[in-house]
Amino acid sequence: MNIKEASLKVSLTPDTIRYYEKIGLVPPVNRNENGIRNFTSDDLCWLRFAKDMRDSGLSIGASIRYIKLYDDGGDTTLNERKNILAEEQASLQEKIAEMQASLTAIAFRIEHIEELEGETKSVYA
Repeated sequence: MNIKEASLKVSLTPDTIRYYEKIGLVPPVNRNENGIRNFTSDDLCWLRFAKDMRDSGLSIGASIRYIKLYDDGGDTTLNERKNILAEEQASLQEKIAEMQASLTAIAFRIEHIEELEGETKSVYA
């Protein structure tokens, strides 16, 4: 299938698919005699996997390292790939904690403003 058909199947734009291939986030796609990408079901699996990794918040660098390890060694790189995911998981947990702190601060500010509105209509909120 061509890139337009592949993009519809995996919910990525053709430009995103080209970019993912260019940076090594997915393996190179075979091309037909005219140089047009010819996507297989395996290519679609790689695109879905890359999309899932990006959607889950993994960095592009970590995703590329993960995929390169998989390509280079398959099952022999399981521990290294697990470590990449564990590092990314820890990073995401930190970001979530930071965002939760921000939400708490915003909620506090909203509550403070509502109290001021009810009491003095202060402009210092």
